[in-house]
Amino acid sequence: MAMHVTFRQLRLFLALADTGSVSGAARATHVTQPTASMQLRELTESVGMPLYEVISRRVHLTDVGRDLAETVRRITGEWDGFAQRIDALQGLTRGRLSISVVSTAKYFVPRILGTFCTRYPDIDAALTVLNRDGVVERLQQNLDDLYIMSQPPADMELEDRVFLANPLVLIAPEGHLLAGRQQVTAADLAGESFVMRERGSGTRMACERHFKQLGIKPRIRLELGNNEAVKQAVAGGLGLAVVSVHSLDEHLPEQGICQLAAEGFPIQSQWHIVRPRGKRHTPVGDAFERHLDEASADLRARLGV
Repeated sequence: MAMHVTFRQLRLFLALADTGSVSGAARATHVTQPTASMQLRELTESVGMPLYEVISRRVHLTDVGRDLAETVRRITGEWDGFAQRIDALQGLTRGRLSISVVSTAKYFVPRILGTFCTRYPDIDAALTVLNRDGVVERLQQNLDDLYIMSQPPADMELEDRVFLANPLVLIAPEGHLLAGRQQVTAADLAGESFVMRERGSGTRMACERHFKQLGIKPRIRLELGNNEAVKQAVAGGLGLAVVSVHSLDEHLPEQGICQLAAEGFPIQSQWHIVRPRGKRHTPVGDAFERHLDEASADLRARLGV
């Protein structure tokens, strides 16, 4: 059976899948809502099977609709990449850049992205900051040009490159009994309470491996979902914590925390740039990766990593 569909209809359907509403899809593709409704109806008739249903004013894709959305995402990704390659051959750098990063990377990636956008003002950039599980989900769905995380999933075929160290350091409340020690031992840590990141986070995974190697089963007093909350809890005297050096600055005493010189610390970790294996690179994505490498040299110098 021949299907007569247009590229505009396919882009509109992808916007419907992403926004969850006809009005949202219309806004995203710059058409009126009646036009969007008509185009989606024509697309459904061309496919010959229901693509979505509306329940409580929210669009829910059918199995066929989800299959179509994944197919259209691949098609539009290839097309956008082709358009960028043509622009690159013509000496232009424009297009769209989409990046997903884990929450700890928010301490340096937005600044680097900002200088990139200043250098290339015609690029439309989107940055998504999530916990590790959220970034892995976007990676599985192939939603972005590249992903930045410290613990790439081991069960996926990935293109994976380390670009920056991510040392994990031990912090304590300012004035803690261990703060004056030149060397805090593993035995000292065994008697302390800890504030931990949530299960599944890259920092938590690295901590669990490291404490196991040290032969310590940490007493976890509190689990929190972001670094700022962890640092506040430590400052409040709820325990010690392990955080990325990238989340710290030179004003630790003003924040009520201090860094401990402890046996087995810092935990050696790295930042990775990952993509699904076989994903076609875009010129804009490659340009940002080069910019990231340049900027990470400055970060290494500033943080001593």
